[in-house]
Amino acid sequence: MYEDFTVTDRWTGENLHITWKGTIVAIATRHVDATDIRFAVNGRSLYIAMPNMAWIEQKRRNGHVITDYLAAQTAGRYLKLAIESGYDNGRDLYTMTVDEVLEHAAAVVQEAGRTDNLPSLPVINDDIKPESYLGRLPADPGSPIYAGAPAPDENDEAKLIPHP
Repeated sequence: MYEDFTVTDRWTGENLHITWKGTIVAIATRHVDATDIRFAVNGRSLYIAMPNMAWIEQKRRNGHVITDYLAAQTAGRYLKLAIESGYDNGRDLYTMTVDEVLEHAAAVVQEAGRTDNLPSLPVINDDIKPESYLGRLPADPGSPIYAGAPAPDENDEAKLIPHP
């Protein structure tokens, strides 16, 4: 969908290849209450800032959450439409409003049918789907990349260890 796509710039006619590169909680990097979705546009970094309040408002309005997958797709859709409409002017950071996040998230979910139909992230490379890579996503428990931790089973339970 919107994690890896090509779009034509309205003003220049240039074909732009857009690829999702990462999701960053901007509180740590820019000291703002936002989540930045990073894309590469023909190799150039570009960020879409999504206000964290949108996650709260989404939950309040309809009881559903904005997942990492949905956030990336939402930002990608916003970016695609911005480029097609001529709104893109070469900046490296665009800021969405809460209403824009909710509107684009709803459109992405409607387009996909439901959130579990959204494409997996990360894009490891163009020829390998993440879920095919070693049979698990790198961050999944049980993945060899997941700090060597074994996959959880039905006997696993959370244990709280009191602080001395």
